[in-house]
Amino acid sequence: MSSLDEFLGPLHHGVWEVEIPIESVTEPLDQGWEVSRINIPSPGTIASYRKGKYHVHETATQWRVHLDNHDPKHHPILHLIDDAPLLLMIGDTFGTLIATTRKKTGNEAKILEGQSKAWKDQVLIGLFIILVGIFVVTNPLLTFKGITRLFVPLVIIGLGIFTITKSVRVQPFRLNDDPVLYRGIIITTAGFIAFYLPLTLWIVGLLGILAVWMLATAIVLLGRARKGRSAIPEGFVSRIVIAILSLCLVGLIFTYPIEIVGLLMILLGVIGLLLGIMLFVNGVRLKRWMERT
Repeated sequence: MSSLDEFLGPLHHGVWEVEIPIESVTEPLDQGWEVSRINIPSPGTIASYRKGKYHVHETATQWRVHLDNHDPKHHPILHLIDDAPLLLMIGDTFGTLIATTRKKTGNEAKILEGQSKAWKDQVLIGLFIILVGIFVVTNPLLTFKGITRLFVPLVIIGLGIFTITKSVRVQPFRLNDDPVLYRGIIITTAGFIAFYLPLTLWIVGLLGILAVWMLATAIVLLGRARKGRSAIPEGFVSRIVIAILSLCLVGLIFTYPIEIVGLLMILLGVIGLLLGIMLFVNGVRLKRWMERT
């Protein structure tokens, strides 16, 4: 019987990632491993788990485990700065969507089991997301205005109302006098205030956060690079490139803020386009598979 932890020794000797055949791990993951809900996209990943600094991606054929520099549970900011730089997240998202679109749909029989209209759902949803992506790409600043002046406030208000309902008893009807109620009221109030925040404040806030994030990433990565290649086992050259590009983007944020906001919205729209194309292509593949059976 072999557990996943038995294969992780190389990670402490300069190896950034180990790949373990799925059949080599005969014991289930122990209780120390927790499901990781938010991850940088990775092609072929079925599920993702964390155990301290260990981060594992489960695929159909192997476990891919790497060692982060910071445990996101205890040091989330440092994890975003060092282990998950903004440019890396954007690049991996594009790479994963393109790779997923190009590969075959997997086990079509399993997907279609009890879902005879699965291909239609994917095609229709894909087309809708493609249309949304086209609108975002062609109207980036209008999209940003809609997100900040309408979508975000409504989401905050909805979250506040949901929080308030958690403190309500229906039978008999009463409001529980607990912190959850007051928290919900504060969140809801913040949502209504967000409707009236000037657009300039949204731009300054967003770009300020991104600038600090990328500047911190560049400082940390270049600091590690000074220690040599062994200090960046995840990829010396790629991290140096990310650091330099991050510094360049920080400069552009201060020089061309409106244009950077438009660029961010265009990137969001392109991601939507790729996601829609992926769903559409997979739906068409399922349809063709149905016609052959």
